[in-house]
Amino acid sequence: MASILGLGMTHYPMLLSPNAQMSMLLRGTLSDPDIPAEHKDPANWPELGRREWSDDFGLAAAADHRAALLEALRICRRELDEFEPDVVLVWGDDQYENFREEVVPPFCVLAYPDTQVEPFGVLRRFGAPNIWNLPDDTTYTMRGAQAVAKGVVSDVLAAGFDCAYSYQPRQGIHFPHSFANTQTFLDYENAGRKFPYPILPIAVNCYGELVIARRGGMAKFAEILRTEVVDPPGPSPLRCFELGRAIAQSIQNTDLRVAMIASSSWSHAFLNDKDWHIRPDMASDRRLYAALTEGDLDTWKSVTGKQIVEAGQHEMLNWFCLLGAMDALDMKLTWSDFVETEIFNSNKAFAVYH
Repeated sequence: MASILGLGMTHYPMLLSPNAQMSMLLRGTLSDPDIPAEHKDPANWPELGRREWSDDFGLAAAADHRAALLEALRICRRELDEFEPDVVLVWGDDQYENFREEVVPPFCVLAYPDTQVEPFGVLRRFGAPNIWNLPDDTTYTMRGAQAVAKGVVSDVLAAGFDCAYSYQPRQGIHFPHSFANTQTFLDYENAGRKFPYPILPIAVNCYGELVIARRGGMAKFAEILRTEVVDPPGPSPLRCFELGRAIAQSIQNTDLRVAMIASSSWSHAFLNDKDWHIRPDMASDRRLYAALTEGDLDTWKSVTGKQIVEAGQHEMLNWFCLLGAMDALDMKLTWSDFVETEIFNSNKAFAVYH
């Protein structure tokens, strides 16, 4: 029988960059002419946002935010090293990277061999430097777990759960950053270049109706309000929960030591249309974090796809997969942290399950 560790963490891209770049997503949002001026005025923001923004556009707050994230990541890495996994299974979102107009699968197991990854490819999208002062085209090897991946796909298909698989990434792109950043952040001191464990990425179509419409990212309100034609939805939160259960049952029948990771921040400001992309949905995130710490899976299982989209919590579908797996294995939350922010795009949650 397998041994399992469960982890939850962020793959927040701006953690790859210096503090001066940490608030650049919000600064870009504030330049959107179609956002009403009163919403862009920091004087009208909640107290936390005003305090973080201060008179330095978030520079001092960025150092505190980074310190909190890195401390939580160190705890995750310590748990990982003590567990000594044979493979690290990661649920992550594909943000118009591997999957584009040709095909967008709800779920896809990336059954890759060892793969060269550009960890800073996502930063080129923002024109931002990396905090390690390494060349922009730096690469490292992400060790694959192809045999385990094929076994998982075979088992979930046999159990009646349709799931796609892939043997190689799309050419000419940076590797999906939800997976690349997971390796980088768990080996932060070395920018991911000395991470010792194989990774099995499982891509979830978290962006759903926005994956093509917004190229998996940010959009100006002029585009949204006047021209946007959305795509079909992603998988429902409950279906992601069920996928996690199916994969857990597959892994349980092996003799492997497997760490299962949900890789995402929670609600994203640039997906939270109702708050003009300025802040994450604090109330929705706090509600689900309280349910997480209380072991209240009924609250999680009652969340609808519409609620996920309205809160900008798209990427949290990865956490629904993790919670489904933890429920199937009767694993318990033994540590968690929730790092709130008004100005750094997303609240970040961390968790350890034994």
